[in-house]
Formats: sequence, structure tokens, C-alpha cells
Amino acid sequence: MSEDLRRTPLYEAHLAAGAKLVPFSGWEMPVQYEGIKQEHLAVRESCGVFDVSHMGEIETSGPGAGALLQRLLSNDVSKLEVGGAQYSCMCREDGGVLDDTFSYRLADERYLTVTNASNHSRDFEWFAEHAGDFDVQLTDRIDDYAMLAVQGPKARVILSGLAEGELPTRFHCAEIKLAGAAAIVCGTGYTGEDGVEVLVDPEDAPVLWDALVEAGAVPAGLGARDTLRLEVCYCLYGNDLSEERTPIAAALGWCCEEKTGFIGSEACAREREQGPDELLVPFAMSGGGIPRQGHPLLSASGEEAGEVTSGTMSPSLGIGIGMGYVRPVLGTPGTPIEIDVRGRHRPADITQRPFYRRDG
Repeated sequence: MSEDLRRTPLYEAHLAAGAKLVPFSGWEMPVQYEGIKQEHLAVRESCGVFDVSHMGEIETSGPGAGALLQRLLSNDVSKLEVGGAQYSCMCREDGGVLDDTFSYRLADERYLTVTNASNHSRDFEWFAEHAGDFDVQLTDRIDDYAMLAVQGPKARVILSGLAEGELPTRFHCAEIKLAGAAAIVCGTGYTGEDGVEVLVDPEDAPVLWDALVEAGAVPAGLGARDTLRLEVCYCLYGNDLSEERTPIAAALGWCCEEKTGFIGSEACAREREQGPDELLVPFAMSGGGIPRQGHPLLSASGEEAGEVTSGTMSPSLGIGIGMGYVRPVLGTPGTPIEIDVRGRHRPADITQRPFYRRDG
């Protein structure tokens, strides 16, 4: 493993748990422990704990903090109350997506925005570039926090035994203690299950990790995190989101409030009105095969229609699933398509979001 890769505060815990470590966005991260399928199903059926300390954090504080975020982020930040959480995209002027983020309002004039690891440095520069007209203080907090995701139907039961204070509900956050450590606990996640994401001092992360595992949380790696998010059609930056397409094309128009005037809002408004040239759609294989990123998408008549942006074998459903961009005429659920899987055309159908629902 390259010496240039960063390690999270939980590196030794991963080694002790037998993790397979891989390079990921400049970090040495656990891709799996016992196995992707086992870890995936543990999250669906019980509780898993992920080390996501590679994610970045930007703190925005001061009288102009909300106004700056309103300019940078696609959602309506004015609706974000203290103790609230909000998903947004950050766009260029042409609407291309620079990143997708979660922001937490910790106090009247204090927000914390979580960025994707691969984009963090660029995101902070983008924040700084546009902060000059606002009365704000920006702080890069990536080195100040470790981040754990505790996800699954039993997550809150496990967490309640470690919490000093009330756990936040979905899309809320609270500053409480977990296993004796001061933590920002956020009712968000990337799996489609209930649970929280926890920000703690890096020095406190190993004790919290051990307490969670001892209480029944199963260590889960990035492999399971990817299959879990794809089953519920959550986008992955660099696969499903990029600077080349807008949030409207990525079916994320629900988190875009063009009336706020965010950077890229005019481009998004035009595309919403005219309709995008391509749409991000989910599809399920109907004749075997596992789709992978880059596999060509074809119409039922064999014409090129796009390519797979994310694909996997669904551990919960036992079939190949994926997402990709196609012409809108092919985007209606039920439309048959084909996937070129290593030279063999495999049948698939456009489906509804999400693939997996807890209620069946």
C-alpha cells in the first residue's frame, strides 16, 4: 500500500477485524471484512457500522453563513432550522454538479457541510472563492472529526444504550455524548435504512467503534456501502454525478430550489423547463448478468443509448441492478433495454426507484 495514502483513526481496528484495505480517494480504507454480501445483509437485517472518516467537513459560521450556503447549495437553506439536516448539490454556473453534500445547522450562525472525500479540497476552495461578499468564517474541519455511520433496523436500539441524551430523528442532528465521547449525531445515512452518522474527535473514534461492535454492530466496508446505496438509488459522485450533467438530469430536481438563485440555478431552471437530453434511470437485469460501470446501454433494437454509471449484483434481491443515463424516450419504467456485458447483450428493464424497500 502506498505511503502517500492517509489512514483514519480506526486503521488499527480495521486490521484487528481482518479488513481488506484498498486505496480510495487518497485514503487506505476497508472495502470488506467478512464479505460484502454478509455485511450488506447485516445492515438490512440488524445493524452495521462503517468508518467514513475520509469524508470532509467544512464549517461555515458568522452572520452571513446562511446566505453564503444559499448561494452555493441547490436546496433552500433558509428552511434549515437549528438541529436540521439538508441534502443539496453544489453546481457550476452551467449547472454541472461539483459535489453533493449534507449540511447540518448546529446553531443560528453555525453550519457544518459534509463533502465527498475526492472533492473536499476543491469544495473548500470553491467555498473560499465565493465567501468574500459574505460576513462569514470558513474552517476546514476534515482533520477535526472522525465519522462513523451506524445503520440498520436495530441501529437506534444499539445506540440508545450508549447515548447520554435523545437521539435525533431522521434529517435532524444533535450534540450529545456516545460512549462518553462528545459527538454530533446526525439522522442521515447512505443505506436506505434507519440509523445515524456520528462525528467525533479522532481520538475518541476507536473507543466508540469498540463500544458499537461490542453492542452488536457489525463492521461493514465500502463494498457493502456501495451495494446498499445502489439498492435505494442513491447517487455516487464520480459515477452518477459529475460536472458534465445537472442535478435535473440526475433526477435530483427535488433538492433544487432555483428561486433561491444558487450558482447554476438558471441553467437548472432551463433544463427543468425544456427537459434534459438524458435522464439517470434505474434498471434491473431480466436475463442474468451483472452490470458494471462503463458497460454500454442499448435500446431493445440494439442501438446505443448510453452507459452504466453504477451496477452490481443486489444482495437483497439476487439480481443485477444498475443506473445509467438514457434518452428520455427510454426512461419510462417498464421499457425494455439491453446491457452489453463484456460483448454479450443481456436483457433488462427500466424500473421505478428504489429497487429495495423495507416494506417489500
